[in-house]
Amino acid sequence: MVLVSHSAQVASAVAELSGALLGSVDPAPLAVAGGTRDGGVGTSAELVLAAARLVDEGQGVAVLCDMGSAVLTLRSLLAEDPSPLPAGTRIVDAPFLEGAVAITLTSALGGDLDAVLAAAEDARQYRKH
Repeated sequence: MVLVSHSAQVASAVAELSGALLGSVDPAPLAVAGGTRDGGVGTSAELVLAAARLVDEGQGVAVLCDMGSAVLTLRSLLAEDPSPLPAGTRIVDAPFLEGAVAITLTSALGGDLDAVLAAAEDARQYRKH
């Protein structure tokens, strides 16, 4: 799993919170790609590629983006022929924090890529009232 945010601090904090909520369950591989290479706000294709390659175990990589250019960056990498991303890389269509918690827990419990994506996408339905 890869969390892509415009901010390195946001990506790291969401990853930390998601991991803390696992309790005694061992986490699945998770990497963050936050901000730009020089530490600014934005999205870096290089950081996204490095994070995806870091967690790739040959079963596909779920990538959750926070918004805007993060999504566009991932889509453009997926559209390249051939894509530089690991085989089976998929974008997760879910809210950033809730989706991160769902993918972290589901993958840690042994869920495959389809189960991870489904759990994260279910997070869109969480009612807060």
